Amino acid sequence: MGIVGGREGRREAGVGGVGEDRGMSGVDGAEVVPPHGGTMRELLRVRPEGGAVDLGAIDPRSTPGLPPAAGSGKQRKEWAREQVDLLGADLGRQQEMLYAAAKGAAGPEAPTSAPTAAGAHLDGDRPRRVLLVLQAMDCGGKDGTIKRVAGAMNPLGLHIRSFGPPTEEELGHDFLWRIRRALPPPGYVGIFNRSHYEDVLIARVGALVDETTWRARYDEINAFERELADGAVTLVKVMLHISYAEQGERLMERLTDPRRYWKYNPSDLDSRARWDDYQAAYAEALARCDADAAPWFVVPADRKWYRDWAVAHLLRETFDGLDLGYPAAGFDVARERQRLRSGDERLKVNGG
Repeated sequence: MGIVGGREGRREAGVGGVGEDRGMSGVDGAEVVPPHGGTMRELLRVRPEGGAVDLGAIDPRSTPGLPPAAGSGKQRKEWAREQVDLLGADLGRQQEMLYAAAKGAAGPEAPTSAPTAAGAHLDGDRPRRVLLVLQAMDCGGKDGTIKRVAGAMNPLGLHIRSFGPPTEEELGHDFLWRIRRALPPPGYVGIFNRSHYEDVLIARVGALVDETTWRARYDEINAFERELADGAVTLVKVMLHISYAEQGERLMERLTDPRRYWKYNPSDLDSRARWDDYQAAYAEALARCDADAAPWFVVPADRKWYRDWAVAHLLRETFDGLDLGYPAAGFDVARERQRLRSGDERLKVNGG
């Protein structure tokens, strides 16, 4: 099955390509404004210096890439939200092309909603999957990011999974077993709210396993993610980086507003007491498990509006790298049009 290829195919289909210089216009004439100083994938990519990541050097209230067009003060928040709406519309179109390409390559019954093994793909067109991995400290904004950024996509093409403490069944397998079962099928955008990285974060800080075990997991994770990349899975790993002070404010909001009590867990304060330990665990995981095929991005997340804007751009740029297009017809279009016209004419003749 061919693809109505890349940006040319998108223009033929009346869809603007992601990342094109002309920008993307909304119904009111507004356009997506590109980041300032480089792409978000360049600006937010983890670059371990000497094999280490210094999270303390990344200001959680900073706004890398925010262009001058955003203005200043409170107007930046409104501007960013409008931009996220525009970006969301484009992400929805890109998601449709991802889904359509997989369906066209695998036949009319695909893609399915069933999980697919990491290396499983069709030779030739190799239908792709996109997997966004979100990690953060408690109150880091994972749920809000999913709601704002993924909200514009078609839920039928989304595959969202959250990972809490492992069940008894999951504990009976290796730590990646439940992750493999949760992978998105070809053509889907998967989002992991927490992930296999919990097994080198909370497992480390909480001493749920011995050090030899959790240290060995870095290599296991790297091998697993190479397998995913070889299986046509495009990984986008994002740490939402908030400050200790911001987390405290968000926890207090949950304890002040009765509508938010359900979001609070007393264990959150236990984790907060180990803040430095978690920061060290995150820093090592970022350094040990960053690769070109499975990159880590650190998004300053104290400002929710910037967080959403940055993640939306990361996804947009990721889709752009896939150079998606709509699949060419697997049938004779002219013949099918004639069949349709002939059927309508017969119906009219028969008094329909």
